[in-house]
Formats: sequence, structure tokens, C-alpha cells
Amino acid sequence: MISRDSSSEITPEVLLRAYACGIFPMAESADDPSLFWVEPEQRGIIPLDRFHIASRLARTVRADAFTVTVDRAFKAVIAGCAEPQPERDDTWINPRIRDLYVGLYELGHCHSVEVWDGDDLVGGLYGVSLGAAFFGESMFHRARDASKVALVHLVARLLAGGYVLLDTQFVTPHLKTFGALEIPRTTYLTRLDAALRRAADFAHLPIDRPIPGADALAVIAAATSARSR
Repeated sequence: MISRDSSSEITPEVLLRAYACGIFPMAESADDPSLFWVEPEQRGIIPLDRFHIASRLARTVRADAFTVTVDRAFKAVIAGCAEPQPERDDTWINPRIRDLYVGLYELGHCHSVEVWDGDDLVGGLYGVSLGAAFFGESMFHRARDASKVALVHLVARLLAGGYVLLDTQFVTPHLKTFGALEIPRTTYLTRLDAALRRAADFAHLPIDRPIPGADALAVIAAATSARSR
């Protein structure tokens, strides 16, 4: 379901209310100043306790091939997400989108995960936090596996912080490798309502220092193990 909006009345606070109702904004392209609201009939999620990590990626995470930080370079991450990527020539992140999500970041409802190779930002992701739900918005990479490493660290942080819903909006072949699936809108809204009734803590794992990859993997392994018991 899509509805157009050409006004300038969308604020970060309005955006939060929209997420609580199951809708989110997009733009046709980076050059299009207008936004439209989207409410997919089939919603993408990654069940946190079923998150799948390929063995090669797990080795990369455990070896700390990259340094991973949180909320240290939000504007640089959203700029990276707005860049063309090998799998996409254009982006839906226009200046209006950037301003709105920077506003959410300043309110404490938007977070970034940054992946560094030395002093170079080589990947990352950002998303919105509301209750015990996290809405993944976009990710990017400039080095192999950088965005995947960011996602692994995000999932560990969400599990540690008590989140119960990771919304990916849509499902791509890339996200399917991590266990992403589609659920009907009505099912999604039920899960969203339950998540919004709960509290979660994005900073349960420290945000003032990098978390070792082995620690992130241990959090995820514990959640997976608990589900199988």
C-alpha cells in the first residue's frame, strides 16, 4: 500500500508515529524531493532467535577483521547508504530523508552501526528504534563483508537489549541468507503491537567502545541455543 505526500509537514515525531502504525517513507530517487508512505502487504523481518550466520562470515567476525562502533558516525553512514552500490544504481535516500533520520538520531530513536578498516569507514547500517522493535533502513559496504559484519553486530546488540522484532521492510536474496522471511501485514502488525508494548535497551551492550566479534557471536549463539531447548 502506497500513499503520496508532497507536503513538508513530516517531522521526526510524525515519523515515529508512522512507524508505530506500520508505515515508513521512501522517495523515488535521491533527486526527487517528495516522499511517499509505504505499507507492504508482505513485510520482511529477520526472526532474531533464528538469525543465520555462514561459517565464513562467522570467522571474519570472530577475527575482528574490522572495528565495529555504534552511533559514532551516523551522518557518514547515512551518506554511505545514499551512495550507489554494485547491486543498485540509484537510491531512495534524498536530502529530506537524511534530515528526518538525523532528527530521529538526535532524539535517540535512530542508530548507526559503523564498520572501520583502520580510519576508513568501509560499511555500516542505520535504523529506527521504538519500543522493542528495530526497523532496519539501509546498509552499505565499501569492502567485502563490511555490511554483513555490521548486521551481525546489530543482531547481537538487539538480542542483548531485549528486542523482539527486527523489521527489514522488504526481503532481498541477500537478507534471505540471514534467515529473513516475509509475513502478512496483519501478522506483522500484531507482532509490532506486542513489540511496542515492551521496553528494550539499545545500549545494553556498551556503545562507548567496540564489542569484540567473539562476544557478538556468543550472544547470538546463546539466543539460538535457548530457542532449540
